[in-house]
Amino acid sequence: MVVAAILAVAERLDLRWPDKPDRPGRPGRPGRPEPEAGAAVLEKAWREGRSGVWVELPARVERVLPDDRRGSRHQRFLVEIEGGPRVLIAHNIDLAPRVPNLRRGDPVRFRGEYEWNDKGGVVHWTHHDPDGRRRGGWLEHDGRRYE
Repeated sequence: MVVAAILAVAERLDLRWPDKPDRPGRPGRPGRPEPEAGAAVLEKAWREGRSGVWVELPARVERVLPDDRRGSRHQRFLVEIEGGPRVLIAHNIDLAPRVPNLRRGDPVRFRGEYEWNDKGGVVHWTHHDPDGRRRGGWLEHDGRRYE
């Protein structure tokens, strides 16, 4: 009875054994690295020319760009990263809601996958994983999360 209670509390607090498979949509899936976070991580990835780096951080909208309508549609905007490069956010609006009323100077927070380029890079995967195989990303603006 005591062991069952302890296990129930551990599950509720999300304390898992290292070899326990993860539930879909949660971090810590076996064989997958945890996302890295912060402007310093993004800045280091840019300096080193690294791609495939998951980042989560706040930024400020520098410029709202026209949507990319080729293939999957993407809402696009440039953000200023404190201590890092200017980065393009490519938010798939076929998989996630568009962020409405986005304007220059607006604070945003995002989680997505960084891909290097010589202009500063791109963050994509700012949406849920439609196949449920990995934890997706998101954008936050005006107190609402878009995923």
